[in-house]
Amino acid sequence: MAGSNSFSLTPKRWIEVVGAIGMINKSGRYGGGAFAHKDIAFEFATWISPEFKLYLIKEFQRLKVEENERLSLGWDARRMLTKINYIIL
Repeated sequence: MAGSNSFSLTPKRWIEVVGAIGMINKSGRYGGGAFAHKDIAFEFATWISPEFKLYLIKEFQRLKVEENERLSLGWDARRMLTKINYIIL
């Protein structure tokens, strides 16, 4: 059935057939639409757009580098405080 030209898969039908628990489909003019858990949304977006996937990977790497730099600075400060306390004692 998926190969025919008349086949269509709506979010509501997908949720019912698969039993998706991370997705919600609401009908209505205001506040209606298909909503998914952020992990599902990111995976779908990376599948649709390779550029977005590359952007996410690069951004994650940048954030990890910043985090490591921030943590290493804190480690140096603690090391210096320990050294000063040892001299005082």
